[in-house]
Amino acid sequence: MKIKDLPEDERPREKLMRRGAVALSNAELLAIFLRTGIPGKSAIDLAHDLLNDFGSLRALMAADQKRFCQAQGLGEAKFAQVQAVIEMVRRYLEEEIKRPDQLTSPEQTKNYLRAKLRGAPNEIFACIFLDNRHRVITYEELFHGTIDGASVYPRVVVQRALQHNAAALILAHNHPSGVTEPSNADQAITRRLKDALAMVDIRVLDHMIIGDSVTSMAELGMV
Repeated sequence: MKIKDLPEDERPREKLMRRGAVALSNAELLAIFLRTGIPGKSAIDLAHDLLNDFGSLRALMAADQKRFCQAQGLGEAKFAQVQAVIEMVRRYLEEEIKRPDQLTSPEQTKNYLRAKLRGAPNEIFACIFLDNRHRVITYEELFHGTIDGASVYPRVVVQRALQHNAAALILAHNHPSGVTEPSNADQAITRRLKDALAMVDIRVLDHMIIGDSVTSMAELGMV
């Protein structure tokens, strides 16, 4: 059945306009992105097939170009569109946390770091540098490692914090495995960085670990 043959309240685009995007399923959102189906399948049918093929919406959007373009109904043009959507979301979140009232919610920071670091194949250690009113100065990726670790040098973190004239910062790194439970090494480097930065009166507000979810070490009492 073609989408135009569905009752109006079941058509994804009309449903979005009436009830908002949050009311749509993953398949309905993907159908709007696809716009058209393929012979014998509507955009919704194709969307369901693609989600089953990739396993999830996130896996589809994180697929590399070769894997993405091999899927039925997709191709280079759709791949370029997905990459543009992902980058727009990242830039939106970056602008969002730089508003004067940013960081009023830890969830906002988690969303930003999730967009920046989740899905990276290797470990990345980053910092959000803040002024004395906890306004964002900048986000910076300081160390890049392997699939299971990254070497972090406190001296470099201190130098960058001083160069940005930061009063506080939030530490962050990803776990490519997806598991976000803080390791002994995570706890040890957090203590070392906290002690080193305290020597120059810079506070560590949190250390967030990004994977399938986001874990705040401050919320666990580890910072």
